[in-house]
Amino acid sequence: MKIAVTGGAGFVGSHIVDAYIEEGHDVVVIDNLSTGSKANINPKARFEKIDITNPKIRDLFEAEKFDVLSHHAAQANVRQSVIDPSFDANVNIIGGINLYESAHKTGVSKIIFASTGGAIYGEQKYFPADERHPKRPCSPYGVSKLANEKYLVYYKSLFGIEHVIFRYTNVYGPRQNPEGESGVVAIFVKKMLKGKNPVIFGDGTQTRDYVYIEDVVNANVMALDEKAKGIYNCSTGREISVNTIFRILKYRLGADVKELHEEAQSGEQLRSVCSHRKLFKALGWKADVDIEQGLIKTIDWFRSQK
Repeated sequence: MKIAVTGGAGFVGSHIVDAYIEEGHDVVVIDNLSTGSKANINPKARFEKIDITNPKIRDLFEAEKFDVLSHHAAQANVRQSVIDPSFDANVNIIGGINLYESAHKTGVSKIIFASTGGAIYGEQKYFPADERHPKRPCSPYGVSKLANEKYLVYYKSLFGIEHVIFRYTNVYGPRQNPEGESGVVAIFVKKMLKGKNPVIFGDGTQTRDYVYIEDVVNANVMALDEKAKGIYNCSTGREISVNTIFRILKYRLGADVKELHEEAQSGEQLRSVCSHRKLFKALGWKADVDIEQGLIKTIDWFRSQK
């Protein structure tokens, strides 16, 4: 297949590109490098530096005639979306529409979309949340991801473009950016390796569902199958506190750091964990890498970097 991967120079997207190429597919990476890195791009992929909001992206789709669009480019900073909701909407909603219009006018048969579990479900009514859980996004970022999901339903109903929507929980692993405001695993590892104290916001009892990048990649490979369609949580169904993540990393790194806490971030969810039962029933997918294994692999990768 010929596959376009937006955000293919980023953390999650670049790993997916690697897997698609390993499977023998022809891959074009679309990325503006605002958060991605050229170092992440597989040398066997073709790279197009262009913003997803640029109308000229239609010309690229016309020239390439993609079979599949894997849309992983996004404004992914929740706090930034609160500060500047217009920018978030322009990238995530207008950029998405630009891609979907290009896709349907050039014969793309399937769109794989990187959505979010926690930011769409909001404060959960029950645990773990399944795909039927009420959608109560509490940030512009969550709203924009949910809007994309609705647009994909529209493009399927009118133009027959199949979609696979993955509501990711907290993805972690090699290549994750430790310099941002999200991605607690990467941030903690980088600071501990430098002998610096990470900061835990709040009392650290807030929980998240951490899914390792290899498992996310496997789901995206399965998504190319004809029987893959619809909305799925891509998650472990297990919740881990921030304090637990800190303590595991401190132990594994042998880091001489203290458990420092600061005031909790406003609007932060207390608990977030999602069920992957639907994805298991449909495609046989489950998270194979447990949190201890995943953290060790992540530590090993960060240690290997200069």
